[in-house]
Amino acid sequence: MKVLVKRVSGAGGKMPEMPFYASSGAAGMDLSANISAPLVLKKGAMAKIPTGIAIALPSAETVAYLYARSGLGVKHGICLSNGVGVVDSDYRGEISVGLINLGPEDYTISPGERIAQMVFAPVIRAELEEASKLPETTRGEGGFGSTGR
Repeated sequence: MKVLVKRVSGAGGKMPEMPFYASSGAAGMDLSANISAPLVLKKGAMAKIPTGIAIALPSAETVAYLYARSGLGVKHGICLSNGVGVVDSDYRGEISVGLINLGPEDYTISPGERIAQMVFAPVIRAELEEASKLPETTRGEGGFGSTGR
């Protein structure tokens, strides 16, 4: 699948790094912070970090999801503030990443640091049909924790 990528210069005029797969088996492409100076993300604080790229997905049957980088999340508590980011096929603006610091200490984001990963996936658009009753299952309406811990 081909995805068009437009690089947008940052505050310092520097062109951002293109997204890339960090290993041959990586599912996500790393996105870097397109900032001109280090940014301190205080514990409990949120920030919107530009990546310096805009993309054109090939069709409405494709989406790009933004996920936290596992190392930042596990080691420092740096996660996406919205859980998972969604880049719709018709969006053409710069991709920014909402980050939150859930860790015990302030964290400094450096210019060019890899801050998130982008995964491409197919989209299945549903046709909803209202029903007064749903088919029965063994689980039924059992919710949170109903199948075990």
